[in-house]
Amino acid sequence: MVQQLRRYPLQLLAEKVETVEEFQHCMDLGFDLFQGYYFAKPAVMEKKRMDDSGATMLKLMRLLNEDAEQNEIEKTFRGDVGLTYKLLLLVNSVGTGVRNRISTVSHAIAILGRQQIKRWVQLALFAGNDQRGMGNPLVDMAAVRAGFMENMAGCHCSLKGKHDAAEKAFMTGILSILEKVYDISMDEVVRKLNLSEDVRDALVSHKGGLGDLLHLAKMVEELDDSNLDLLLDETGISFHDVLQSQKRAFAWRKGIV
Repeated sequence: MVQQLRRYPLQLLAEKVETVEEFQHCMDLGFDLFQGYYFAKPAVMEKKRMDDSGATMLKLMRLLNEDAEQNEIEKTFRGDVGLTYKLLLLVNSVGTGVRNRISTVSHAIAILGRQQIKRWVQLALFAGNDQRGMGNPLVDMAAVRAGFMENMAGCHCSLKGKHDAAEKAFMTGILSILEKVYDISMDEVVRKLNLSEDVRDALVSHKGGLGDLLHLAKMVEELDDSNLDLLLDETGISFHDVLQSQKRAFAWRKGIV
């Protein structure tokens, strides 16, 4: 069937890939895309030590969270040549709509704005230094979870109406994946970033409204509906809200540079 379909301009998707053997077999057959439980198991990924670039990202996140002075943020960027290069690539991309090329860190920060830089820094933790960059599958996972939680923040009965709930939900989603990728504990992440109590409680023990959203995000990712109705009732969230939030999260991920 694969040989027959190869004559047409199609991308072939292999579903229900459960094991590494099935994945390799589908690769050998010539499939382009893959889906299945095999890719949801973090145990197959070897954790890596956080390099200097990752440590710089964490420092930038802390400075942005603390609303630090512009010169402190610029100084951190300038201390990492690779990070500065990535920032300039981002701001000079088509998506920003800038007419003139940007060549200074100060101008790049002014053009993007702190909120956009904060999100980019968070996702860049998962992009790594390989050629895939923002095409890294880890960025997909982090972005969709964070975007989903951000959208759900306005639906949770205890978070609705809080001006910073969406931003905190996004950050919680991003950071919740960090210890799955890097050889760093969640306690260390919380300590290094000096996070607010509600974000800390959500990350460490799934407590509070943000903890509810994190639990819900994981259930949706794992297609676990065993206690979904109970969680939705407790939080005042409808299943329609879940589907719409997931749809918006995927659309937002697709638009990231």
